[in-house]
Amino acid sequence: MNEQPGTSDRPLPPQPLTPPSRTAGGTGAQSTPHPAYAGHQPFYGDASGSGPSRTDGTDGTRAPRDRRRVSVATFAAGALVAGLIGGGVATAGYNALEPDSTAGTVRSAPQSVVVNNSDDVNSITGAAVTASPSVVTIAVSGGDSSGTGSGIILDTDGHILTNTHVVTLGGQVSDPTIEVRLNDGRLFPATVVGTDPLSDLAVVKIDAPQLTAATLGDSDALNVGDTAIAIGSPLGLSGTVTDGIVSTLNRTISVASSAVPEQQPDSSGSENKDGFNFLPPGDSSAPQPQSQGSIYLNVIQTDAAINQGNSGGALVDTDGKIIGVNVAIASGGSSETTGNIGVGFSIPITYAERIANEIIADGEATHGFLGVSISPASADGSPTSSPFSSGALVENVEPGSPAEDAALEAGDVITEVAGYTITDPESLTAAVRMQRVGEQVQVEILRNGQTMTMDVTLGEVPAG
Repeated sequence: MNEQPGTSDRPLPPQPLTPPSRTAGGTGAQSTPHPAYAGHQPFYGDASGSGPSRTDGTDGTRAPRDRRRVSVATFAAGALVAGLIGGGVATAGYNALEPDSTAGTVRSAPQSVVVNNSDDVNSITGAAVTASPSVVTIAVSGGDSSGTGSGIILDTDGHILTNTHVVTLGGQVSDPTIEVRLNDGRLFPATVVGTDPLSDLAVVKIDAPQLTAATLGDSDALNVGDTAIAIGSPLGLSGTVTDGIVSTLNRTISVASSAVPEQQPDSSGSENKDGFNFLPPGDSSAPQPQSQGSIYLNVIQTDAAINQGNSGGALVDTDGKIIGVNVAIASGGSSETTGNIGVGFSIPITYAERIANEIIADGEATHGFLGVSISPASADGSPTSSPFSSGALVENVEPGSPAEDAALEAGDVITEVAGYTITDPESLTAAVRMQRVGEQVQVEILRNGQTMTMDVTLGEVPAG
């Protein structure tokens, strides 16, 4: 330890972290490379902004999507989850990141990023210091159930993005009591602004001063292999940071949910017995909600370690910008409490931001609707029961639907929607649901052996 002339040999007291400098200018503000940080005081960031900022373009506008397709070999055995598109694990069990009820035993989890050696600070540390003040722990209770999850501060008005299954305890609670612990340790009661079961996203709100709004990145610009950092409260351990890479993009997963109808438009009529089930947190003896259907999510897959309690927390890049909302994991055993095995899933922030904005504005979100009944298709366009399907075969077109208006026909095989490759009914449902109502998208089909592309203006998912 360096000594100062004329002082004792005791180490110098820790110094507050110096925030990374930023260039001026609204949504175009960017962080410069992270300097070395000294001490272990929490860095609270710049609380002057009124909401999440983006750095998508020099003029502050959103950059066009740059989709990169990733081909992944698929291995399947036995009852494979139908919603896992482009890959599967033959022996895996699948679990949502349900809130964790064991968190009540954790009373002294650190609330800040500790930097003891300012001469050896890496990009993971810098990203954690930048993003952690915007990540919170959410405690939910109702009836005889309770649990914890995570959340992301969207703006200084107190809106916090999380998962629907966090604020409903996996469908057990309709009128929850919610408390939020900030990164600096402050506690505030929260109310639910709105939930969106089809995306498993929700927004809660707290009334609190000096909040640090997250800076949102662009999940559409990610590459496989990019560094991914998960921040949240696994098992109630607030402020936990883990890192890995983006393993796969545009992965479709199916998740059993008690909050959606058993049959949804634009989805297969077959019932999926597997999935990432939302189960009561912690206590397997507790009554489980009756699962009525499945939701289909287009997600980022990562090997950054995430576990129960990470739900609703942040997946960030090396600049500390939010690129995803952690939602589910695949586990290597049959127990719902099995932890991380390096296969985790996060909802892309570009999609999550749209849903959050609609919930804040209207209390609910909308999703695109095509209007077809579909089943898996083989490479030649015929129906198939193989796990290796090559598209979504149109069985019926609903009268008056966007599909009918665009002249889609029974027998067409849909292979791409809005730049997303369609390999089966679940991936079609996920791709359509991600789009805005009224948005015109390109749909690629195979008809009588010929590839065709048509423009379709999507409608809104019918109520009920």
